[in-house]
Amino acid sequence: MHMARFAAAAGALALAVTGAVGAFAPTSSSAASSVYSVAPYTDMSNGQEGLLDTAITQHGLKAYTAAFVLGEGCNQIWGDTLPIGADSYTDPEIARAKSEGASVIISSGGASGEPLAWTCSTQSSIDAGYQAVINDYGVNRLDFDVEGAAVADTAAAARQMTAMKDLKAANPSLQFSMTLPVLTSGLTQDGVNILQAAKNAGIRIDVVNIMTMDYYAGTSTEMGSAAVSAAQATLAQMRAVDPGYGYANLGITPMIGKNDDGSTFTVADAQTVENFAAQQGVGRLAFWSANRDQPCSGSANSLSTCSEISQNALAFTDAFVPYEGTSGGGGGGGGGASDFSLSLAPGSGSVAQGGSGSATVSTAVTAGTAESVSLSAGGAPSGVTVSFSPGSVTSGGSATLTATVGSSVAPGTYPISVTGTAASGSHTATYSLSVTASGGGGGGGGGSLSNGGFESGSLSPWTCQSGSTVVSGPVHSGSHALQVTPGSSTTGECDQTVTLQPNHSYTLSGWVQGSYAYLGVSGGASASTWSSNADWNQLTVNFSTGSGGTVTVFVHGWYAQGNVYADDLTLS
Repeated sequence: MHMARFAAAAGALALAVTGAVGAFAPTSSSAASSVYSVAPYTDMSNGQEGLLDTAITQHGLKAYTAAFVLGEGCNQIWGDTLPIGADSYTDPEIARAKSEGASVIISSGGASGEPLAWTCSTQSSIDAGYQAVINDYGVNRLDFDVEGAAVADTAAAARQMTAMKDLKAANPSLQFSMTLPVLTSGLTQDGVNILQAAKNAGIRIDVVNIMTMDYYAGTSTEMGSAAVSAAQATLAQMRAVDPGYGYANLGITPMIGKNDDGSTFTVADAQTVENFAAQQGVGRLAFWSANRDQPCSGSANSLSTCSEISQNALAFTDAFVPYEGTSGGGGGGGGGASDFSLSLAPGSGSVAQGGSGSATVSTAVTAGTAESVSLSAGGAPSGVTVSFSPGSVTSGGSATLTATVGSSVAPGTYPISVTGTAASGSHTATYSLSVTASGGGGGGGGGSLSNGGFESGSLSPWTCQSGSTVVSGPVHSGSHALQVTPGSSTTGECDQTVTLQPNHSYTLSGWVQGSYAYLGVSGGASASTWSSNADWNQLTVNFSTGSGGTVTVFVHGWYAQGNVYADDLTLS
């Protein structure tokens, strides 16, 4: 696939990005999700951006995808070799498009480069680099175009998904797309592996954007029908990895006009794709590129600046702009004036065999008027029953999810897809259910932890950095909780070393609140998780002991980010 073959090669100038996730500042979104339903790519390095301005001001284009930011080691640059946030050409172009009313998605990678997670192996620098893009351009949509050998780099994909999980925690409105090569039969196995990497990290890709181009199947390929076949096959692959995926998590991106494999995507093909998207509620339509949406003049022969076919200027933009669908994060149709959001609190829970747990399912009106939303769940293992009370709500209302765990359900963590379906479409959130062995868990420090509920009123046997202490409020249950107090050079960490059964799987869980609350184990095992939440929320960490069985359980905050509270820590 060569969607970005004409982007300029990376140069020597770069902007160093360092830092840690603890320093991230959340961003907010002012644009409705449907704004991004049509977002063609624009090559920001080829000097043809004037056509984009015309598309925005005269043809109704509301969003576009700016390409490409390239990783260089642990630095990032635009494709014309200038650093992000300091590109004297690209930055004003993005600002002008915004002033004209268009929203922007920033895309990294392409055929001539790779996103930062593929060129840098330091997770904190990857996180900080992507956050710099969010901060510099004020965006809440990031795209990552992964092509060529990069698709097969599983280590980089794992780093990418870790970064996205971190960034979504710090930027609640952030959505991201992965743009991947495709055949008419769907993704390659390397592409499927990227979907699996997201699932392994506990996240769902908001938009899996497929490049419906360059099939190398002959010049007679009917490209509109081929794009539809590729989309149908890809969704089946997506659902095989995670049943919660729907068409609203799918994007379709053809190369308009003459492709570099000799095939041709016509304006009629664009109409075929737009009709399919409208029928199915596809999350995003794009194309490569807005710069090419014009006929060639004279004997011009340049794929980067024109389509090489007979067309009116901006004919492909005109074919796609009428589409109104959903824009990621859900699984269903679109097209209506109304829309809603769906969220879970907490997003995870730990339930012992034979017990039950609950969460609140909240909805909100994000466009138009309130509508009836029916609730359903998928992905629960055999022996787990998920119910809702009530089973449907009017958007803006809430319901209670109850997960009832049978006594024979194997301990482990199970992602459960919670879907709300309305006339305008559907949206999905994931509830992470951790099943523990009966007898494990419970408030007040069960399992092998001592004083896990801090009800003794003292820290012992926990050891903490200076400032951390036991307090009488806020508490999750009982009369006491742990207050972790970070400083400018400390995280306030509290530790307890425990000896467990060697070579055995365990689940650490606990309730926390505050900015950048971390829970995990170190020593004989290494695993952790974190959250930033003003209310009590449950964290769970699964790990396996080594031959010695000894681990250190820890809880901490982040440097100078304020107090963190922890309560009801258990091992099972």
